[in-house]
Amino acid sequence: MALSTPLSQMSVALPTGIDGSTRSMIKSQSFTEKSWGPRLRLDSKSRSFSVKKRSTVCMSLQQASKSKVLVTPLELEDPKETPLNLYRPKEPYTATIVSVERIVGPKAPGETCHIVIDHDGNVPYWEGQSYGVIPPGENPKKPGAPHNVRLYSIASTRYGDSFDGKTASLCVRRAIYYDPETGKEDPSKAGVCSNFLCNAKPGDKVKITGPSGKVMLLPEDDQKATHIMIATGTGVAPYRGYLRRMFMENVPNFKFDGLAWLFLGVANSDSLLYDEEFSGYLKDYPKNFRYDKALSREEKNKTGGKMYVQDKIEEYSDEIFKLLDNGAHIYFCGLKGMMPGIQDTLKRVAEERGESWEQKLTQLRKNKQWHVEVY
Repeated sequence: MALSTPLSQMSVALPTGIDGSTRSMIKSQSFTEKSWGPRLRLDSKSRSFSVKKRSTVCMSLQQASKSKVLVTPLELEDPKETPLNLYRPKEPYTATIVSVERIVGPKAPGETCHIVIDHDGNVPYWEGQSYGVIPPGENPKKPGAPHNVRLYSIASTRYGDSFDGKTASLCVRRAIYYDPETGKEDPSKAGVCSNFLCNAKPGDKVKITGPSGKVMLLPEDDQKATHIMIATGTGVAPYRGYLRRMFMENVPNFKFDGLAWLFLGVANSDSLLYDEEFSGYLKDYPKNFRYDKALSREEKNKTGGKMYVQDKIEEYSDEIFKLLDNGAHIYFCGLKGMMPGIQDTLKRVAEERGESWEQKLTQLRKNKQWHVEVY
């Protein structure tokens, strides 16, 4: 189903059959404690799910609601092993595009899209993992061979945006190239995979690999833990999955009662990603969620320069360091160029506190509190 409702609205689809071939659209639906998700049973040998007939709820990009969605595919909660590389580049899985939705405003530099992919339950994943995407066409550097795999962090929980374990969402910025001399766009140098995904239409096929990655998995053994999440741009993708799991879904085995603190750095207000969802969590769960934005083209830091995410970290550095000392997890996701500035800031703050940043970083890594995925 294509997600065509505005970001601020909620759409609910109630399929009459398991395949969802006949649907009725309802604008407002209150969620109760009854289960809206289908029961799924994972068959590890066939890499597929069997589904018991049940009504399902589909929600597009929307604000959070304190009345959570109860999800019930319990087998996804207690698998024996982390799902890893179920499909590889030589034998990818052919999934289907459900929807492509632009999620930035007109004044945002560039275009970012939220892309929902139907994998029919055959490529299960955990929050914080990535899918590989193989765009159609021939690799220009290897005639006759397919394109290389491009990795994208998954921006949904294991249940997907439809809460049935059958979809995954990606947050993709369209990569374009401008000739420095003419200032004009050069389509011949545009990002092959990002443009394929952003141009895709519902029903188009997409070859995916994975899931991959363990570094960004959300530790759930302590449901009162603190999670400090730092992102630039589309690096917010895994955190959207974390936060939906914490605050949107009623997961039987995971009742989050800790602190989730998100720092998001983007160019301007129109560039904010999933802002309505995050603002909804802030309203409904003020004791469990904090949300700080760094808008480089709209805000100034304390020295009068552009406000970057490391400036926000420095602003709250004393509190952040105390939380880390008490066992908080800290995550970094986004462009590789974000890390030097952040590392410099953390080092300077540590030295001001009379600490060795090198020793502290070594301890954070040893304690598995330090999680980094940059590209």
